[in-house]
Amino acid sequence: MYPTTQQNSIPRSLCSHQKFDVAVTPVDPPDSFRAETVLFDLDGTLTDSAPGIRAGFRHALAHIGEPEPTADMLSTVIGPPLLESFLSLGLNETRAARAVDSYRQRYGERGWAENSVFDGMDAVLSCLKDAGVIMAVATSKTELTAHRVLEHFGLSKYFDFIAGSDGSRQSKSDVIARALTETSTTPIAQAAGGTPGVAMVGDRIHDVDGAAQWGIPTVFVEWGYGLPAENLGARWIASSVPELGALLTTLTDGT
Repeated sequence: MYPTTQQNSIPRSLCSHQKFDVAVTPVDPPDSFRAETVLFDLDGTLTDSAPGIRAGFRHALAHIGEPEPTADMLSTVIGPPLLESFLSLGLNETRAARAVDSYRQRYGERGWAENSVFDGMDAVLSCLKDAGVIMAVATSKTELTAHRVLEHFGLSKYFDFIAGSDGSRQSKSDVIARALTETSTTPIAQAAGGTPGVAMVGDRIHDVDGAAQWGIPTVFVEWGYGLPAENLGARWIASSVPELGALLTTLTDGT
């Protein structure tokens, strides 16, 4: 963890048309890091996808003859890769794989639309895009589904690339590596000094840990689906969308 500092006034030179009138408390001085590229998680960060995801899990478990999941069980499944989430519910690999297929069928039909964009997120993305910041999505969803969701809500225009967990990409670190490669940012292992000029934004420990494998610091957003302890490895914390906008405006100032 980095030492906490006092609140700072946030310069808004990169986004004069959109003010984020909040003060933030970053976990290190705001001028110690500059990001040219920002990676965003999707579920729980950009959009509130909980209704569709939870309905999909109920459908998939019923389809393979499993009991109805409890609310506590469903509270942990949003964010991690699908197979990992089903395995965490006690399924073996064969049954978990069947559940993934059933989930994706239902989600592709209607679950993807049981979703909404968090208030103010469009303004944050517009601000960063106008400032010339490179942006990509790194999500555990398939790329096809992620494109569908982002296009439906008019957000795809902000992103230079949308990376998902297709094919051999199962872990969040693999998805992040793809996003970095496709935005012409070479991923560098943390032991080699980290990947300079890149920040991750997410709401789960998988985002924090996946980014850390490439030496990338994370902004942890508190409106998502993560438990409080999941922010312990994050470098910054944003408790609201306007606070995220103010923080990212600072971190990308001068790029």
